[in-house]
Amino acid sequence: MITDSHTDLVLSAASSWEIAIKYTIGRLPLPEVPETYVPSRMRMSGVEGLAVEHSHALRVAALQPHHRDPFDRLLVAQAQLEHLSIITADPVFNLYGVEVLDAGWSSSGS
Repeated sequence: MITDSHTDLVLSAASSWEIAIKYTIGRLPLPEVPETYVPSRMRMSGVEGLAVEHSHALRVAALQPHHRDPFDRLLVAQAQLEHLSIITADPVFNLYGVEVLDAGWSSSGS
């Protein structure tokens, strides 16, 4: 699905924010600073940005507490409101009634 040219790929500003925070505290090594790394990879991959809107932030209050990570909760809210799929290896996302594409890798390559 990701390689299908008819699929619109988006990256939430919440994900960029999380990348920046993890980079800053040393939990995410990158070959260059996030403010150049993320946009350059988005351009190379044809990924568009998804802004965080007030409706997205407010939707978080309606979510069940399956997940405690505030970034992930915001991604779920965006997926629900914008009718988007989420690519993740985290099985907790399945509890929110959004389409989840498994990004997990197994040793068999599947």
